[in-house]
Parts: sequence; C-alpha cells; structure tokens
Amino acid sequence: MKERFKVAYLGPEGTFSQAAAISHFGYDCELHDCDSIDDVFSVVASSKVDYGVVPVENSTEGAVNNTQDCLIDSTVQIVGEVIVLIQHCLLTKPGAKITGIEKIASHKQSLAQCRSWVRQSFPEAELIECPSNAQAAKLALADSSIGAIAGSLAAKAYGLNIQKEQIQDQQHNSTRFLVLSNHPAKSSGNDKTSVLIYTENRPGALFRILEPFENLQISLTKIETRPTKNQAWAYVFFIDFEGHVTDDKIVELFRRLLICTAEIKILGSYPIFIAG
Repeated sequence: MKERFKVAYLGPEGTFSQAAAISHFGYDCELHDCDSIDDVFSVVASSKVDYGVVPVENSTEGAVNNTQDCLIDSTVQIVGEVIVLIQHCLLTKPGAKITGIEKIASHKQSLAQCRSWVRQSFPEAELIECPSNAQAAKLALADSSIGAIAGSLAAKAYGLNIQKEQIQDQQHNSTRFLVLSNHPAKSSGNDKTSVLIYTENRPGALFRILEPFENLQISLTKIETRPTKNQAWAYVFFIDFEGHVTDDKIVELFRRLLICTAEIKILGSYPIFIAG
C-alpha cells in the first residue's frame, strides 16, 4: 500500500498553498492547514507531519520575507519545490452584486498582485489585508459588501460566486513554493541546492562568494540578501544554484567557500521543478 503522507500548508482550506501541496503530493495525502508560515515550520520540525509546503517567492512581488526569516532560524530541510500559476478571481457571497462591493479583502501579496486592476475597478474600495486568501473568502461569505481576491479553489471550498477571473496584473504571475521535511532528499540527477551564506562586513565580500561559482562553472539560479536581525546593517545571502550537495563539484565548492565566508547553512538539495 502506498504511504499516505501528512502534509502541512498555510491555511485555511482554499489557499494557493493547499493547491501547491496537492500539485506536489496528489490528493492521496492527509492535509493539515496551519494559521501561519511559522506554524508550518514548527509542525514539520516537531515531526507532527511528514512535510510542509510554504510560499517563498512570487514572480510579480518577489520574496516572501516570513518564509526567508523562518529558513534562517529553522533546522528543517528543503526537499522539493513547486511552481504554481497564480490566477486570481474576485469572489462574492452568493446573491451579492458586484456593484455593491465596498471592500476588497485578500492577503497583502495578492492585493499587490492585483493592484492595478483593483485601482481601476474599485478606486473607492477599502482594502482589507488578511492572513490568507481563504480568510478573505470567509469574510466575503459573511458580508455581501466584501469582495475577496482568491483562487477558484477558495470559491469551491466556501461556496462563493466567481464574479471576475484572471484579475492579476501580470498573466504570467506565479508563486514558487518550498517542500519542507526533517530528512534531506537524495540526489535525483537534476537538482538545486539552497544555502545561506554569512560574510564578514568588509569590502569585496560578495565578490569572494561568487568567485568559486565562476571558477567551477556552477550556475546560480537566485541570489538575494536579507537582514540577519542580530546585528545592525548585517546581511545574509540567500543563494540557489544547480547541483546536489553530494556531487563532487559541489563538495569542492563548499571547500572553497569555507575559506571566504563566516558561516554557511545548507538549506537543502532537491529536484528542480519541471512543469507538467
């Protein structure tokens, strides 16, 4: 019998995080919704679930800072990634008229992804930031004057009407989700590795980090900075690159990086997402 995994995601039911979890694991898994990204990390770290799914970056609005901060502090490993095309809808309570909408509710990332559409369609509407799109859907279900920005999964979960589809400003709008576990993933032959690199605060630090990648011809897929929070104006580099930690070339990369960095934290090696 196929093992039925327990998978935590940013809830409640109807979020794009749930859609990402289903995309990666299929419907034959036991889904557990969490109130926050921090809670997803927590239940994975405590082994209450087998895996967790969290958003890490959006193609329109960039990094999800909450997830990055949790990666800095947590011991869990990244074991997979999922990229979901984000198509936002305007949802209302059954029977509600679009002309009666006075407030627009959604997660702040989704409000930002639909900023131009909302400004043009509802210039006078009050914007309500919610912990998740599904929470916004719940508000809309209780109040006909509220329109929720969420996905079709939320409409189905809460019995809402879809008034408008594909209202995101960028039609290629996608979100990358990370799959978390307590156990590292084995090499698949087509992998990506994510690391945190701390440097000493002196000139040329970034150059010294990047030089080994250039010399070994290792492709970077992402690099960005985030405040360390334990020292003013000190930053940590989030870097994704091709390869698995067990590859000979990557072992040599880490040997060279140890010479020019203050600390390296390996977040995980995992199969590169290939769309369907």
